[in-house]
Amino acid sequence: MALDPELLEILACPDDKGTLRYLPDQDILYNPRLGRSYPIRDGIPVLLISESTDLDESERDRLNQLTGDDSQTSEPED
Repeated sequence: MALDPELLEILACPDDKGTLRYLPDQDILYNPRLGRSYPIRDGIPVLLISESTDLDESERDRLNQLTGDDSQTSEPED
């Protein structure tokens, strides 16, 4: 089940409040800035930091290639 495009426009990462990339084939929302993914369960985005997954560098690179975004590979600045 695909997420509503209007919903995708307003969804944001609960941690850094930035935009998320939707990967429907993976059932995740991906934050390339933090290297974190959020699951989509039964068509509902689970935007809880405690339910997110911190991704290793190889998985981040793979997802960045899928989203066509290879500029977000560095760690965010504090």
